[in-house]
Amino acid sequence: MKQSIASKNRKELENKMAKVFEKDMKSLPAELRKIMVDDLVTAFESRLYILNRAQSNLQFIMITEGEVKVETV
Repeated sequence: MKQSIASKNRKELENKMAKVFEKDMKSLPAELRKIMVDDLVTAFESRLYILNRAQSNLQFIMITEGEVKVETV
């Protein structure tokens, strides 16, 4: 993925996610907790990528004095 989170930032995000979901994942073995956190960060990263792409392709229809213009932002 082109806009992947830098390794250091990804590790920080993994640590924060692990802390937030610590109680919810306490019954899982350590390896499964690690996989779960990695999946959460990957899903978050993917969602950001999709939302950024969707936002950059917004089209506005502008009607002024009978003239119709379409602008992509």
